[in-house]
Amino acid sequence: MSLPRDDRPLDRIPSRPVAEHARPHGSFLAGEVGELAGVSGNTIGQWARRGLIRSSQSDDEPRRYSVEDIAEATVVAELLKRGVRHLDVHRASERLARRYGRWPLSDASLGTIIEDGGRPRIVLLEREGVYELVSRGWQLMAAPPPVDDVRVRLRHVP
Repeated sequence: MSLPRDDRPLDRIPSRPVAEHARPHGSFLAGEVGELAGVSGNTIGQWARRGLIRSSQSDDEPRRYSVEDIAEATVVAELLKRGVRHLDVHRASERLARRYGRWPLSDASLGTIIEDGGRPRIVLLEREGVYELVSRGWQLMAAPPPVDDVRVRLRHVP
């Protein structure tokens, strides 16, 4: 059973400077991104078309991805592997973009929690505490359960 949560929205926390004009680095095809993220190139293309990741170097076919896009893809892959819903990954990315800029999933300190054997949920680890992504936004947790951090880990394919 969870304790009551603080209803302060994340937007009231002092914001960080966002690198809106950060320049993407490198140029990779979907197959290369997939190799590094541990999924297929087709999956990378689907994620880009659905808005889970971006192809910041080119939206034309073939899409071209940056190193920063690869980092986003590895976070998406990890969250989905843990059982987080696509909708929640998309919602987290949208809600974090205002605060973290163009690559919010890899720039934010994210984790997952599981309470009472339920579905894994995304949390944001901030100096002020742990925020859970709920239907109306980020909510500060009064007594968060153990958090499993999400980190960018590029895969090595033999």
